[in-house]
Amino acid sequence: MEQTDRVWGFLTPIGKQLYEYWPGLAAGFSLLVAMLAVSHAVLNKRDARAAAAWTGLIFLLPLIGAALYLLLGVNRIQRRARQLTPDVTGTSVDLVPVIQPRPRPGHLHTLAELSGRLTGLPLLNGNAVTTLEAPDALADMMAAIDAAEDSIYLATYIFGNDAAGRPLVDALAAAARRGVQVRVLIDGMGALYTFPSIVRRLRRRGVLVERFLYSLAPWRMPYMNLRNHRKVMIVDRQVGFTGGMNLRGGYVSEPASIRDLHARVEGPAVEHLLRSFVADWYFTCREHLNADYAGSLECGPVLARGISAGPDADLGKRRLTLLAAIGSAQHEIRIVTPYFVPDQTLLTALQLACMRGVRVELILPGRNNMRLVHWASLHMLPWLVSDGCELYFSAEPFDHTKVMTVDGNWSLLGSGNWDARSLRLNFEFDLECYDEALAETLNRQMDIRRANARRVSLEDMQSQGYLRRLRNGFAYVLEPYL
Repeated sequence: MEQTDRVWGFLTPIGKQLYEYWPGLAAGFSLLVAMLAVSHAVLNKRDARAAAAWTGLIFLLPLIGAALYLLLGVNRIQRRARQLTPDVTGTSVDLVPVIQPRPRPGHLHTLAELSGRLTGLPLLNGNAVTTLEAPDALADMMAAIDAAEDSIYLATYIFGNDAAGRPLVDALAAAARRGVQVRVLIDGMGALYTFPSIVRRLRRRGVLVERFLYSLAPWRMPYMNLRNHRKVMIVDRQVGFTGGMNLRGGYVSEPASIRDLHARVEGPAVEHLLRSFVADWYFTCREHLNADYAGSLECGPVLARGISAGPDADLGKRRLTLLAAIGSAQHEIRIVTPYFVPDQTLLTALQLACMRGVRVELILPGRNNMRLVHWASLHMLPWLVSDGCELYFSAEPFDHTKVMTVDGNWSLLGSGNWDARSLRLNFEFDLECYDEALAETLNRQMDIRRANARRVSLEDMQSQGYLRRLRNGFAYVLEPYL
């Protein structure tokens, strides 16, 4: 008892001092944490707007802002990506020349060479690329799964436990039972879009499934803002599917609530889809899969190349490809995308294309499922329209299509959007193609969307009320977080 009294007698003066000075100590600690977080943001963020936005948030919300930056703003994937060897990823981090065939239009040679340097992959001859609206794509994927004999590799962002997802589970389970090697990779956040998650159903049916960057452990939470947005399926290492389509019931409901475009790929370019999946699968669970293409070398006339991009060793590849494509255009650029909030460099490139006399056409959803992104888009679109861009808002259902064509010959289709998330945070896969017939097919599909769309003029955009324009402006300020 006497010993306890002596301890408390010793601590009481210290306690009194702490009680007297704790506001200053807390303020000093908060300032130190803020300075450390701001220093990291300034040194590591490539986008000045993103660095400025994080700096403001860190100082406006002491400790909370720094904690949010730690969770959402720090990219730790590059550190883990160093564990992947070039043999596993199939890509090179260095900008190296790649021997490749040249596309027919001479003015696109520079674009092809730049893409080769960025990806470390050549353009490949002999491909057939068939574009499919979402219901047809789901049916074609189901038929390919039913016919599989060797392997099925499937990566997707959303795999719904619904009218679209459950039949695919049945087909995948049947394939696994007959000895086909089935591997399914679902993004950790995307797997949560339906409840209960499809993951449990897949595992109960004997399908090997993993979730990309999924963990409930607190020390893994900093990865929660980095998502695998790729949509890739490869069957028997011969036939591939890629595009913007998630596996969701909205595509097959009556009436459909979502519209999308996907592509069936046959030919040597399937190896690029394979390499992307094999790298992601190894990254997730350290299992090596066969990335060698097993199909025919002559399936069609399309020159094609896969572009894997993400916040790891592939950071910036997609953005630089888009800039190169815009700069290469001489006659026409056509874009369909659900989310359009490009950074200032891409926006300026499109504005300069308009000023050069290039026809720039942009088709966006009239009603968007991501309100904040839509409002941010509405804020910056007048700048583009005022320089001559043709802007259309498509009618319902919500159009999730992601396609770009240049000069009726170059095409880009895949999972990537025109926003900060796709350009800096998401893992994306796009397929660039050089073929006049394919570009014509895609342009016809864009014509169908434009026929049911509303042309938006600069006067229409400027006629919005003050409060709506203010709302849009605040949403645009948040663009680095979107």
